[in-house]
Amino acid sequence: QVQLVESGGGLVQAGGSLRLSCAASGRTFSRYTVAWFRQAPGKEREFVGTIRRNGDSTYYADSVKGRFTISRDNAKNTVYLQMNSLKPEDAAVYYCAARGAARSTDYQTSYDYWGQGTQVTVSS
Repeated sequence: QVQLVESGGGLVQAGGSLRLSCAASGRTFSRYTVAWFRQAPGKEREFVGTIRRNGDSTYYADSVKGRFTISRDNAKNTVYLQMNSLKPEDAAVYYCAARGAARSTDYQTSYDYWGQGTQVTVSS
């Protein structure tokens, strides 16, 4: 089992950057595929991007491709979401999620473990 804690959210102006962190408990974090999702007020939670166990592969939602980058440091049990060129529509609560399978997926129901979320606010 793994516990996830997100951090790094906050208020940023449009065009700015933030880096979110997802810290995991447990010694087997490298066995988990990790994804980021987000949920804006009044909207359903949506996929942002995912990274495979060893960090060799990532893929992103079209809405963030080219602006967001996911990376991981398994020695530190941490996954990062670097967000650049932020837009007001990126404002949301951001969640990290983990699954034990090797294959990446954008299906929320495929992820077994979730963090509590961190708020990102983007001012125009």
